[in-house]
Amino acid sequence: MRVDILASGSSGNCIALTTNETTILIDAGIAKTKIEKRLLEVGIKPNSVRGIFITHAHSDHVKGLPLANKYKIPVYAGEREWKNITTVDEDLIRPIGVGGIFGCGHFIVNDFNVHHDAIDPRGYVVRTLDNFKVSICLDTGQVDKSMLNAMRHSDIYIIEANHEPRMVEASDYPNSVKARILSHVGHLSNEQTATALKELVIGKGEQIYLTHLSSKNNLPMLAEKTVKRELSKKGYQAGNHYELEVI
Repeated sequence: MRVDILASGSSGNCIALTTNETTILIDAGIAKTKIEKRLLEVGIKPNSVRGIFITHAHSDHVKGLPLANKYKIPVYAGEREWKNITTVDEDLIRPIGVGGIFGCGHFIVNDFNVHHDAIDPRGYVVRTLDNFKVSICLDTGQVDKSMLNAMRHSDIYIIEANHEPRMVEASDYPNSVKARILSHVGHLSNEQTATALKELVIGKGEQIYLTHLSSKNNLPMLAEKTVKRELSKKGYQAGNHYELEVI
């Protein structure tokens, strides 16, 4: 499976997964024209996208959904999340209940609940027909046991490492925004992400992508070091037991 992270962060999120000529997108949080351009830059024709799976309806995850209307791409999102998604043609809407299973070209997609201040936010597990597994966990304030169980035994983990709490506390954000980020329905800290990965990674050569880093409240080197430190406690070293990339 090929992973192309077309955008990541508070300015927009969009991930392309491709196998056997089938491409799906996880989120479409940058302008439609930018998604088209970035798809073409990585060799993917926009009209070959078979589905768009939305984690939640915040603008940095849905801004580019007019892409679906242009190319007649089905859009999947939590049943209640559609209340805040208004830019998709009715015939392309695919509401999903918890634990739904969807075939999309050469992919099989499952969803799982996450903890974020949206109506019905989801994470996704994507498998190929030969059972290669990718887990995508973006905006969430915590990782619970059911989330860990959904993501276990993945070959690729795409997970947010949003912030360092001390940087959030020292920032010039209003107290209400600080509280939101740090809450159980906010975003994952580097330490929370590292703890989850320590639980998940078994040293079989997994690929880890750390995504959705805050440009103001985190540093790529800090996120990377925090995860490596936790995984080293299990005797795992980057390059030998797993691969790590900070986006």
